[in-house]
Amino acid sequence: MNFSVIIPVYNRPEEVKELLESLNKQKNKNFELIIVEDGSTQKCGHIVRDFQADFHINYFYKQNGGPASARNFGMSKAKYDYFVFFDSDCIIPPEYFELVSKHLKKDYVDAYGGPDAAHESFSPVQKAISYSMTSIFTTGGIRGANEKMEQFKPRSFNMGYSRAVYEKTGGFSNMRFGEDVDMSLKILQNGFRTKLIKEAFVYHKRRTNFRQFYKQVHNSGIARINLFMRHPKSLKIVHLFPSVFLLGSFLLLLISFIKWWFILPLILFMILIFVDASIKFSSLKVGFLSVIAAFVQLYGYGSGFLKAVWKRLILNRKEFYAFRENFYE
Repeated sequence: MNFSVIIPVYNRPEEVKELLESLNKQKNKNFELIIVEDGSTQKCGHIVRDFQADFHINYFYKQNGGPASARNFGMSKAKYDYFVFFDSDCIIPPEYFELVSKHLKKDYVDAYGGPDAAHESFSPVQKAISYSMTSIFTTGGIRGANEKMEQFKPRSFNMGYSRAVYEKTGGFSNMRFGEDVDMSLKILQNGFRTKLIKEAFVYHKRRTNFRQFYKQVHNSGIARINLFMRHPKSLKIVHLFPSVFLLGSFLLLLISFIKWWFILPLILFMILIFVDASIKFSSLKVGFLSVIAAFVQLYGYGSGFLKAVWKRLILNRKEFYAFRENFYE
């Protein structure tokens, strides 16, 4: 089975180099690679040229329009009938395409996705952010390997779907945040079946500092309401948890000035995160940073969610996101 691998890039030449090095180590190289430089000022064309002798790479430059636009552009240039999407800050294990091919030959579906993990080379902050984004204590297990297969919604950092899906749905929408969930919902609504391939994970670096991470999750909280406006049945109880946590923790802090022991639930939560992350990564430092990452994620997502409830549901304003500097920061 042949794949067209599509990667949007914005000002990340060094990350592209790591990604290409990992793709060059694939045991199964039955794929073409389409890199779409989305208006970058720091281009990666010179990095791409160094790998063109190793496998088939097509490199395109377009005006900045966001990752969804870049992915759609890539699909319009693809020659194969099954598209695979990675983010530029991913590292792909050598067995990835071998595993995906095996699974799709055994049980073909028109769309699949896989989870993500933290590579041993990641910095302590990157490991902490990865923990926060994948832990059952922070995301409720709705990302990656714990999600129900019949309802699985692939995320665009590790996602694949057929040309038939593209032709039926028109590809990714112009949403900046939540466009991958929107795409997955369109796939399901059009009668296609999705599948989680647990073994087909990628190492996803995500953001490199907590400020950028906050921006990401804050906009994701806003996107959840934007998605609800487009797909009313998409909102689940678990999506309310960060906002409840945000409001509840501030309430506990206020009451703790009167009765100090009201702060205990937050302390116990911090201890739980610290111990679990420390054991997982065999590092007390990562455990400590994971506590920070967990609060950044929950507060960031929760505040974005509440902001969108106020602006979209109460004030009835149009779709928006908070940070507009560009599509990638």
